[in-house]
Amino acid sequence: MQSPSNATRIVPVRNKKDLDIFIKLPWKIYSRDPAWVPPLILERKSHLSRKNPFLKRAQSEFWLAYRDGEPVGRISAQIDPLYYEQHGVKCGYFGMLEAEDNADTFRALFDAAESWLQENGREVAKGPFNLSINEELGLLVDGFQTSPYFMMGHAPRFYSGQVESCGYGQEKDLLAYRLNADFSKPYPMRRAIGKYSHRITLRPVDKRNLQTEMSMLKDLFNNAWSGNWGFVPFTGEEFQELGKQLKYVVPGKYAQVAHVDGEPAAMFIALPDFNEMIKDLDGKLAPFNWLKLLYRILFSPPAGARVPLMGIKREYQNSLLGAALVYSLIEAIQPEGLARGVKEVELSWILEDNHSLRKILSTLGASVHKRYRMYSKELI
Repeated sequence: MQSPSNATRIVPVRNKKDLDIFIKLPWKIYSRDPAWVPPLILERKSHLSRKNPFLKRAQSEFWLAYRDGEPVGRISAQIDPLYYEQHGVKCGYFGMLEAEDNADTFRALFDAAESWLQENGREVAKGPFNLSINEELGLLVDGFQTSPYFMMGHAPRFYSGQVESCGYGQEKDLLAYRLNADFSKPYPMRRAIGKYSHRITLRPVDKRNLQTEMSMLKDLFNNAWSGNWGFVPFTGEEFQELGKQLKYVVPGKYAQVAHVDGEPAAMFIALPDFNEMIKDLDGKLAPFNWLKLLYRILFSPPAGARVPLMGIKREYQNSLLGAALVYSLIEAIQPEGLARGVKEVELSWILEDNHSLRKILSTLGASVHKRYRMYSKELI
């Protein structure tokens, strides 16, 4: 039995000081993990502020775990009203999970999150969501030895066992594929593109008309993903905010739109792997790290890139035309990536049961290099 002196104490985040401790806790958890990439503190503060469009419309709560006056864990809980509208299930999310390797700490954190979700009428808890389905999600369960790509998570090996000991079971696995940027175009790719080249046209996203373009991309993405596990549509505000962020970090030809017979049919957005450029900054831009980062962006781009957003209209999915759209979009950005010195590309995340896309990626020589797990637990 724990003595009162070392009992876990759970405290809700209520002020800027609490939020600062919440944001900086991972530095303590990952102090000996060379694969971890310290996030930019400024970006984390923005992500967890009410400026985040998701937090404007969702219910949320954040907690810290303390022992002997020291922070040893954190967790969040969120309720997205659009999830119930979409799926008819009273589901809540947990996320932002970081903690020491201690069963009592994990249990105390989950007790706090689950109690809050139950008090707010939720019957199922799923996660981790950091913070929504359209942001960072999943718990790393394979691929610990390498650093995560930009906007993808990392975790110690012990997390999965601790989460499962709190009663959570596997809901779905999400896969991160790695592709050599200089791959040779295989016969299935050449055949599919050739067959539909008279119907497919491609163009880069027009950043001069970004608001209109983002509205079109939102509709494309929501249509493409509407049948997928856990889908919740991007709202207009969320996608416009995403556009503001991507405007400055996505090279022009890294964002492509494919048309079939003149109508938008697919979209594809790639990002330089900013984690390569910020890993040694320790989360700080002041006093001179911002100059170091700016130099790297302008003159020393990363050797990695990530594809976080890709969508094919549902009417073209699981068809040869759909495969031609995927191949065409990848073909369109390959020269740009190679010209920028990109060696490897991560395509993430891919649902484990998205067999059609996984087959396409395998023809290009791509392979799974990380696996992320979503968990769920009945609360009633």
